[in-house]
Amino acid sequence: MAQVLEARIGDDPDRLTAALEDGALILLRDTPFPLQPDEMSLIDPAIFSGESKNVSYDPATGRLNGVGLEGEALDRCRAMVARYADFARTLLQQVAPGYLRTAEQKRASFRPGEVSVRALSPRKDDRLLHVDAFPANPNQGRRILRVFTNVNPEGRARHWRLGEQDFEAFARDFLPRLKPGPAPLAAAAMQALKITKGRRTPYDAAMLQLHDLGKLDAGFQSTTPQSEVFLPAGASWIVYTDSVLHAAMAGQHAFEQTFLLPPSGMAAPDKAPIRILERLLDRPLG
Repeated sequence: MAQVLEARIGDDPDRLTAALEDGALILLRDTPFPLQPDEMSLIDPAIFSGESKNVSYDPATGRLNGVGLEGEALDRCRAMVARYADFARTLLQQVAPGYLRTAEQKRASFRPGEVSVRALSPRKDDRLLHVDAFPANPNQGRRILRVFTNVNPEGRARHWRLGEQDFEAFARDFLPRLKPGPAPLAAAAMQALKITKGRRTPYDAAMLQLHDLGKLDAGFQSTTPQSEVFLPAGASWIVYTDSVLHAAMAGQHAFEQTFLLPPSGMAAPDKAPIRILERLLDRPLG
């Protein structure tokens, strides 16, 4: 069952790691990402290029996407999101240091847009309860662990909902509707045609279906037990978004950093969604 566990830097990392793997959202109320004075003008949805709902930064290449800035303003924005990527990595090291041996740091994002007014198709509407899965970026069984920080300058909280089902119960409910994943040749063709950035495994196919089935099932959305969560300005939080049912309902101005973690890097690998689905389906999904 998803829960919010309030913590502080310096709390027992083994306890916090176990809580994350049991489906908790770790909330660090007193761990802000401090913005510099020359960055305040960037906390504005006007920086968007119009091609994306988020600003994204790749720590591996230093490339910044999703902004319509140029020159010095672009450099400042890149430096700001890069600084957040470093902040998030340090935060993860303090909360769950064992993960950094195998975790791969992926894109960081800045989200200055207001969540509640987005007009999106149901599959892309993150105001609906869902588990995360990436259509174009197969994670091939690795966990999706995310760090968030609310930097709203007006002090507004970020409004989420959390589903109270654990991942296994959620998957069991939709298991009869899952279809087999792509054949090896089809997965290879999607990769060759650059439809996917990597091989889509049967696990990725199952997770994409669970993501869509949950969002498109109005009965599930309205009746599954869930709770409201308000994540305050100045707070950071960490959660496995591939197993915790969540929905972002409202809020503006947040940063996010994604890490991919192999099950072998977890304290309890059997709690990874790939291991749960392989047990339920009685077949390998790699």
